[in-house]
Amino acid sequence: MDSQLSDRLEAAVSDHAALEVAAATLQRALRAAEGVLPQAVLDALHGEFLGHPLHPILIHLPLGGWMLAGLLDFLPGGDARTAHAADVVLTISTFAAVPTIATGWTDWSNTRGQARRTGLVHGVVNELAFFLNAGSLVARRRGKRRLGKVLSGGALGLALVGGFLGGQLVYGHGLGVGQTLAKAQG
Repeated sequence: MDSQLSDRLEAAVSDHAALEVAAATLQRALRAAEGVLPQAVLDALHGEFLGHPLHPILIHLPLGGWMLAGLLDFLPGGDARTAHAADVVLTISTFAAVPTIATGWTDWSNTRGQARRTGLVHGVVNELAFFLNAGSLVARRRGKRRLGKVLSGGALGLALVGGFLGGQLVYGHGLGVGQTLAKAQG
């Protein structure tokens, strides 16, 4: 995708004064919550032990699992085993989203400007995907497989939009790459 098109799409989503107010308010609340956590926990959430952010590593399991569950759900000729496999993968990947969400919000708490607004939308869209997948799991357990598929399918669509915005944060704003660039240049 052309970077100018990506930038225009991002601006359409994130250049809103109300988002700036919401982002500033949420960021203050997150910082207050972070203030009660031990520094070692915050350092772990930021990926200090790796030398780079942890969030980009963790996103692969939820997103990959949600994609695999979608493939299994809509595989032509699928049977009870395929349905069970989709449920298992969806369960594992949805639980794996919890630390991914925690690391994402922790990293986001340090952003400013358009990156902060885009990050807020990125986070909210991905949170919606998480909750739709959790709802899908509940529906599946209650025997409402069709509803479960609709919910997880919608969640996958949202996660892909969230992934686009995450890419903008990294490649458009350079979030999480500052140390890497400094080490490469030093």
